[in-house]
Amino acid sequence: MPLTAQDVDRFEASRHRLEAVAYRMLGSAAEAEDAVQETFLRWQAVDVDRIEVPEAWLTKVLTNLCLNQLTSARARRETYVGEWLPEPLLAGDPMLGPADTVEQRESVSYAVLTLMERLSPNERAVYVLREAFDYPHRDIAEILDITETASQQIFHRAKKHVADGKARAEIDEAAARRIVEEFLAAATSGRTEPLVRLLTADAIAIGDGGGKVPARVKAFEGAVAVAKFLWGLFKPAEAKRAIVGGSPEVYASTANGDPAAVAVLDGRVVGIMCLEVTADGIAAFRNQVNPDKLARATAHWATVDHGKPLFNAF
Repeated sequence: MPLTAQDVDRFEASRHRLEAVAYRMLGSAAEAEDAVQETFLRWQAVDVDRIEVPEAWLTKVLTNLCLNQLTSARARRETYVGEWLPEPLLAGDPMLGPADTVEQRESVSYAVLTLMERLSPNERAVYVLREAFDYPHRDIAEILDITETASQQIFHRAKKHVADGKARAEIDEAAARRIVEEFLAAATSGRTEPLVRLLTADAIAIGDGGGKVPARVKAFEGAVAVAKFLWGLFKPAEAKRAIVGGSPEVYASTANGDPAAVAVLDGRVVGIMCLEVTADGIAAFRNQVNPDKLARATAHWATVDHGKPLFNAF
């Protein structure tokens, strides 16, 4: 039976929530959109009048599609060139989902999305549904076809794995911009000492080029090594301009709720560097330069007021 306009509206009313769930589970906006579209096709194929609770049905279908995707993604990432990092989302993107509580904001931070790669598909599903969307364990158990006790145990295990990372500092947008501005001023000062003072002793720097843009395969570790890398990254060089096709403008922004430096060339986002800020300093720089993971950011960038660039890189 074809969907009525009302049936389509019922699905569309859930779209942003479904996208936010899928994004947290998959770490990829493109894959999240595909999962939600496949959920719509399933909705289109079923007799919707027989579905008692549409939201629960849609969430169950979407979650199981994401679980299948995560299983196959693990195999693909074994052959991925270099480090695999999630796809960052800029401030205001509806796919970031709810941000009313500390738990919701934390669950979509770039650091936590990266840490969630350690989790099994089931652990990731339970963590996302419980931590970010406050689903009762009873409902999660029904979605995943497990017992309520199993859901509770999986959640506690997943939360412990994620909590093994450093405690993230809660930062508002204005403070995030100031942190990025201070970091970029230090990175372009021509000296490593100002940078070292901003970092934790065990700071790391990781880049994801996906084999399409040069990025170091192994992470830089330690404040001095990271500072030298960042100083070199922002040092002007003709070879860098040749690689990206020009001299990108660099803006202070936020991505996934974290301070971020955004590099833009001719309206196209060519890099997003997310800063993980702790009480002790900046603990990590995660730099996404894989163009496949920046398409949504570019589309979103064109719709928002992002102010003036701080400087031109390279």
